[in-house]
Amino acid sequence: MPSFRVLVTDNVDPEGVDLLRAHPDFQVDERPTTPWRDLLDVIGDFDAIVGRSATQVPAELLRRAARLQVIGRAGVGTDNIDIPEATKLGIAVINAPAGNTVSVAELFFGSLIALLRHLPNAFSSMRAGRWDRSALLGTELRGRTLGIIGLGRIGSEVATRARAFGMTVFAFDPYITADRFERLQVTPADSLDDLLGRADIVTIHTPLTPETRGMIRARELALLKPDAVIANMARGGIIDEADLVAELLLERIRGALLDVFVKEPLAADSPLRTAPRVVLTPHLGASTAEGQRNVSVDVCASVRDALLSGVLSSAVNVAGGERAHWDDLADALLLTRRAAAMARALLADRGATAVDGLTLRIGRGFAHADGLLLSAAAIGVVEGIVEGGRLNIVNGRAQAEGRGIALAVAPLTTSDQPNLLQVTVRSSGDEMTVCGVATPGASPRITRIGSFTVDVTPRRTMIVLTNADVPGVIGRVGTLLGDAGVNIAEYHQSRVSQGGNALAAITVDAAIDSALRRKLLASQDIRSVTVVNFADSENNDGGDER
Repeated sequence: MPSFRVLVTDNVDPEGVDLLRAHPDFQVDERPTTPWRDLLDVIGDFDAIVGRSATQVPAELLRRAARLQVIGRAGVGTDNIDIPEATKLGIAVINAPAGNTVSVAELFFGSLIALLRHLPNAFSSMRAGRWDRSALLGTELRGRTLGIIGLGRIGSEVATRARAFGMTVFAFDPYITADRFERLQVTPADSLDDLLGRADIVTIHTPLTPETRGMIRARELALLKPDAVIANMARGGIIDEADLVAELLLERIRGALLDVFVKEPLAADSPLRTAPRVVLTPHLGASTAEGQRNVSVDVCASVRDALLSGVLSSAVNVAGGERAHWDDLADALLLTRRAAAMARALLADRGATAVDGLTLRIGRGFAHADGLLLSAAAIGVVEGIVEGGRLNIVNGRAQAEGRGIALAVAPLTTSDQPNLLQVTVRSSGDEMTVCGVATPGASPRITRIGSFTVDVTPRRTMIVLTNADVPGVIGRVGTLLGDAGVNIAEYHQSRVSQGGNALAAITVDAAIDSALRRKLLASQDIRSVTVVNFADSENNDGGDER
């Protein structure tokens, strides 16, 4: 029997869907674009949904999706999905940001050339039997200044092609590094106003966010040169449509190119349809055979990997948004989660009632993945106390913060070990620190518990006990575990000074019940016993040895 059911809507290209159908663990149900209310009674049967922009996925539908793990969007935009609700519920949202970049870039230049060379008027005049050659004098792209708002994948493709046309290119994007500007041979603008005032042609390639919604209004349009052209092929709502129409009617700018609109389809009586010097297209940016195939293959492969292996490197709502290679982070994520769970359990056995803070410090080798690792640590702190629902890398931080746990992440500057991870959990004025190392090619290791240096792999079940540093303790502990049929995998004894307190970190091959814990605690010279049964072992261990 198939393990996963996937609902595919919106006529996703079959080449991507075939990737899912080809796997024996998947059952794929294809449906045409469906109003979301018509999915309420069936969405609970599916582990994933894959679609384009037509099918809406609001909070009410998500709350009925008891099995849903992944939403795949065959395209870039995800504004048809309630991402905050999906994140809260632990549902990964995956898009395909690279598959249609060339399609959008080519549409931009096609529309731009059509406007500058008066091609729409040329087409209509020829069909009407006229020969208006003298009235259709155009201009070249060569020598023009192009200003790009948003230098992501599509903006970068536009920049590359603009240089081939002999254009001067600069861009405004506060989230792009100086190195990327340099590699693309693009000059950074000092500000949005700076770009608008200098460009002959302005093109927008940013997502629609609270920051970008209404970013271009009457004030910004007034900064454009009188012969400037402005284009929006990103998302409707970034340019104020009424303000743009006013500028066009007053002939304050040369023209506009629009492929996206606030409400789609564009209303028949929209003033944009009759505005002068504007090229309108019905959201065709990704509408090429190649683009649709690419985004379908990309998103279906990511959905497959997410369901089969838990790989969420393409999820837009994974905390931190890192795109690091997931396999390279698997051990670090596991170690961080288990270190946090261990610290929480040790505090609980010291009388702590609730965790109120967690700080993760990371070595430079994991600086690129601080958000992901903080999410893993957050899971370790709250697993076992979250009742029902999903708990995963998508919603770990939200679950912890929703319980009043303050989360922080910082670089680890006191160590020269690039793969060192340090988790500190706080509760009611008390705190516990657990450190570990996740070195590529080697099993992750716990290296410090509180003030004690240890060296042990955090396997499925661990015992952390403190005892007087006297002879015979290790033998008595081994005997009690052996009599109970519990095999010891690793036993690491540590002490700060001779004759004082000692700590043992023990990994075993079976669960430790409360009766055996009491026997250990009652043994001579034993002062505390903490048993940690890691809740994540079944899904994340990757092998029996852990």
